[in-house]
Amino acid sequence: MAGRPAEPEVIWARPERAGRGPKPAYSRADIAAAAVRIADADGLDAVSMRRVAAEIGCGTMSLYNYVPRKEDLYELMVDLVSGEYDLSRGPSGDWRADMMDLARQARGIMRRHPWVVRVMSTVYAIGPNALRCLDHCLACLEGLDVPPGTKMELFGMINGSVMVYVANELALAERARSVPWSAEREEAVRGAYMMGQVMAGDYPHLAALFAEGVAPADDAEAGFERLLGRVLDGFAPRG
Repeated sequence: MAGRPAEPEVIWARPERAGRGPKPAYSRADIAAAAVRIADADGLDAVSMRRVAAEIGCGTMSLYNYVPRKEDLYELMVDLVSGEYDLSRGPSGDWRADMMDLARQARGIMRRHPWVVRVMSTVYAIGPNALRCLDHCLACLEGLDVPPGTKMELFGMINGSVMVYVANELALAERARSVPWSAEREEAVRGAYMMGQVMAGDYPHLAALFAEGVAPADDAEAGFERLLGRVLDGFAPRG
C-alpha cells in the first residue's frame, strides 16, 4: 500500500514537513480533526482513509503521504482528544482530589467521543497531549508514598476503570435508543425476570443477598464516584 513504511515507525518521529520544499497543504491537526468529526458523527467504523481524504479535500493516496497507516490515524485522533484535558490548574497538593478530577475529565472526553473506548490504550499513549497528561498525573502523585511503578499502575487502573464504566453507560444508552419503550419499563421487566430466577432455588448465594436486601441503585454519578474512590483506596486507604 502506498506510503507504508518498510520498518516500524512512530508517527510522532516522522517529520510533519520536509526541511525543504513547499509547506504541506494539510497538517496532522487538520487530518485528526477531520477523522474525529467523522467518528463523532458516524462511529469509528466510518473512519477510513478514503472518507478522511474526502473530508479534508485531498486524494486518498495523497493522504498516505501524511499518515502512512490507519493505526497512525487512530493515534492522531486519540492524542487530539487527549488535548481536551484541562491541566492548567496544576497539582493541588491533594493527590486523591487531583486523580478524581482527571477521572471525571476522562469520563467527559469518552462520553463526548464514544469511539475512544474502542481504541484508547497504551499503544496510543506516546503523543504529545497524552504524555503531557501522564506527566501531570505523576506531578499530582508526588505526595503519594509508593514506588514510581505503582503510580503508573494507579494511572492505568483509573483510566481502565473509567473506560469500562463509560463503555457500560454507552451500551445502556444505545439499548435505550433501540427499543420502543422506556428504560424504566425495560429495567422493571428484566429485574422481575432476574428476581424470579434467583428465588427459584438454583442460585442460593444470590438469593441470600436479595433476602438481606440489596442497596437501591443510585444515579450514575454516585456510582462513578464510589467506583473511583475504591480504586484509590486500594493504593492508600483514607484514614
